[in-house]
Amino acid sequence: MSVKSVSIRIEDEMLKKLGYVADYEGRSVNSHILVLIRESIRAFEETHGEIQGSISADVNVKPARK
Repeated sequence: MSVKSVSIRIEDEMLKKLGYVADYEGRSVNSHILVLIRESIRAFEETHGEIQGSISADVNVKPARK
């Protein structure tokens, strides 16, 4: 599987808060963003049907600390 990089523009305060949440969950900001993206895709697929693809839901994501 190929891994791609994506740059985003984000306000400093929002990034700090995201970092706080990620740290609380025991993840890096990058891993936490992947969790949020996967949750968004999962919610979309529940409403609109499965998007064709073979990526596993746990790829590149550390489990939550809880």
